[in-house]
Amino acid sequence: MMPFRPSAAAFLLLLAASPALAETIYVTNEKDNTVSVIDGASLTLTDTIKVGRRPRDLMFNADKSLIFVCVGDDDRIDVIDTATNKVSGRLPSGPDPERFVLGPDGKTIYIANENDAAVSILDVPNRKVVGEIQVGVEPEGMALSPDGKTLITTSETTSMAHFIDTDARKVVANVLVDTRPRVAQFTRDGKLAWVSSEVGGTVAVIDTAAHKIVKKIAFKIPGVPKEALQPVGIRLTAEGKRAYVALGPANHVAEIDAATFEVVKYHLVGQRVWGLAFSPDESRLYTTNGVSSDISVIDLQKGKVIKSLGVGKMPWGVVAKP
Repeated sequence: MMPFRPSAAAFLLLLAASPALAETIYVTNEKDNTVSVIDGASLTLTDTIKVGRRPRDLMFNADKSLIFVCVGDDDRIDVIDTATNKVSGRLPSGPDPERFVLGPDGKTIYIANENDAAVSILDVPNRKVVGEIQVGVEPEGMALSPDGKTLITTSETTSMAHFIDTDARKVVANVLVDTRPRVAQFTRDGKLAWVSSEVGGTVAVIDTAAHKIVKKIAFKIPGVPKEALQPVGIRLTAEGKRAYVALGPANHVAEIDAATFEVVKYHLVGQRVWGLAFSPDESRLYTTNGVSSDISVIDLQKGKVIKSLGVGKMPWGVVAKP
């Protein structure tokens, strides 16, 4: 008997009918001091992890065996073992950690200390803060260039993006942006950085060599007041063609052509969208919606929200792993 070989059309149908993404999604819940664990295949809540007070930003270590969580009201970082979904350790952070970024060596974490107008440098293996860089008032956004040589932190009160030389551990340039900058993201080639300004209602695209703004992106949604258009979270696709910006109480995510800087679509999501994360294959975008206490799942191929899922109170940050 000849072996069965499906036609190309049948093969595509089989792919379309294949199981959903086998991944795990983690969400910090700022008001109930937990991290929600979600199965990507079924899009169901599978676990809840108790952490310290006021968890906000979270990120994986290099091999995704651990999750680091900023717990701002306890002035520390909690460490979650992804194999057990248990807190396995604690790290110092400096006062009121909000956002952070992992260095390319996998051993250094740069932390924005909101109440201290400083960036702390944490030596992870030695569990010790080994340096501090003074920046503007209320630092929050943190981004590291692909080569690890330039760190950006945004200062909410000073309305600046501070460019820091990581070798010299000092600020080398300050770029004035619009009011209350929240998030920074480098492009994959490191030539540009995108910075969101929540109260200013814009995203500044900065030439990282010249330290000059080359474009300001504004937003307009029919029926939504201008003051509700408050950009916070930013995610850029790996190939650099698309950018996504969470617009806070406007309850939408803007999809932007990263070459022309033009908004091509607005995605309606939950209330007060804040954090964003791609699925590992970038076929989905996950959003944290603080007021509605849920996440939205946007299927980027279909161009629509396919699921809303309740999590804890005031979800803030989100990450996903295979």
